[in-house]
Amino acid sequence: MSEIEIIPVPTRILTDKDDIVDIMEKYAKDKIGPNDVISVAESVVAITQGQIVRPEELELCFLARVLCRFIPEAGSLASPYGMQALMDVEGKWRVFFAFIVGMIAKVFGKSGVFYKLGGEQTALIDDVTGTMPPFDKHIVYGPDKPFEVVKQLKERLGCFGAVIADVNDLKRSRIVGVTEGTDGEKIAHLLIDNPFGNASQKTPIVIIKNFSQYQAKS
Repeated sequence: MSEIEIIPVPTRILTDKDDIVDIMEKYAKDKIGPNDVISVAESVVAITQGQIVRPEELELCFLARVLCRFIPEAGSLASPYGMQALMDVEGKWRVFFAFIVGMIAKVFGKSGVFYKLGGEQTALIDDVTGTMPPFDKHIVYGPDKPFEVVKQLKERLGCFGAVIADVNDLKRSRIVGVTEGTDGEKIAHLLIDNPFGNASQKTPIVIIKNFSQYQAKS
């Protein structure tokens, strides 16, 4: 069996003027084979889709100012702007309800309820400085229709599978979108050390070589 190899792929800075599928084909097509998986950072997919907003464009409400104070400091929702961005897309009262239920659940030792009830974007929003320049001054939402995007990537590149990954340097790795037949949990584990470079490295694409054989054997 050929060994797994993780290969970061450099690109130029990507913007909301780019089509992510076209970009992936341009930079990765000649490097990927039928046994490989293509992965891309979720914030970069979101940026190319225009899923961004500047904090000064948001109108802060009282509830956003209060709830953000109860979020751990490292979280994107710990700022009033991050919390307001979430409320604008998921609904103020849905977020409030999720927060209250989540607080009650914590009393009984169950965590993560707020992120489950607050809507899809609750766990995906990146606050300012959470992504690559020049978008480090923006709040970046999670990508739109991630499962459709990965399906298009697989078809265009002719690879074994495709994923959109949310990975950071705190050993947090999860898959936002994955093609059918591709083991997202195994890929999340392989990406745990965050091989993506969304800042000056400009390597938002990572190819996992020989993944189909690894998946079949493990």
